[in-house]
Amino acid sequence: MGPSGTLSIVGTPIGNLRDASPRVIDTLSSADVVLCEDTRVTAKLVSAFGLHVRLERCDENVMAEKVEGVLERIALGERVAFVSDAGMPGVSDPGQRLVDAALDAGLRVEVIPGPSAVTCALAASGLASEHFFFEGFLPRRAGAQRSRLEELASVPGTLVIYESPRRVADTLANVAAVMPGRRVALARELTKLHEEVVRGEASELAATVAAREEVRGECVIVIAEPSDDELSQRRAAASGPERTLEDEIAAGLAAGEPKSALAKRLAKSFSRPRAEVYDAVVAASR
Repeated sequence: MGPSGTLSIVGTPIGNLRDASPRVIDTLSSADVVLCEDTRVTAKLVSAFGLHVRLERCDENVMAEKVEGVLERIALGERVAFVSDAGMPGVSDPGQRLVDAALDAGLRVEVIPGPSAVTCALAASGLASEHFFFEGFLPRRAGAQRSRLEELASVPGTLVIYESPRRVADTLANVAAVMPGRRVALARELTKLHEEVVRGEASELAATVAAREEVRGECVIVIAEPSDDELSQRRAAASGPERTLEDEIAAGLAAGEPKSALAKRLAKSFSRPRAEVYDAVVAASR
């Protein structure tokens, strides 16, 4: 058997194509196949670099059925590159499952660094970032979102949240309701021509964004860490009777939260396997 191939996890630009390093371009050009979320999006990227490479869809909807075949190809010596639509794969994007399986199989995995909206937004916000927590996307339903923000409010670090331009005003209003005294930054169109960072106290920023006719570009919300006083108050308030998983499931179902979204949120909150929590949610809904 010949030498094992390589799985290359490739970070691609989040806006400005000039952020692609020579190593990114070299890796894509030399790959036997480039796995991607959307072949149309990645086709535009490789075309901009003048590359002619084989593209194959491998998003979260087909990842499970693709993993075994991809591992076989790497084991036979192929160079497989994996990209998401933008940024670093595996960071709120597909890829983690493939990396996990490749490492378990003893195959070579390399990371080709690239831009990440998480770190770009943190740096641009001017808020303390010694300790931070990346949430990704919050639940879409207002009640579930408020519940998750209540949980996040006690995290002793800066919070980083992704949001779409269509929902960002409502999300900032919920942030202001849960954490009214916090400093918050909204970063949008990162690395692009119209990059913007707007800062202020939560309620002030929520009002500023709500007054806009339209918000464009993918958004990142950065919320300052809680003060010692706020953290002490929240911990004191939480020292009452502890709500169990069953309590939270019942409350979520009563609020009309979708079963899959409820299971995802509570699995994260209680550090329990998502499948196990989903089974409990389904059982309770009966």
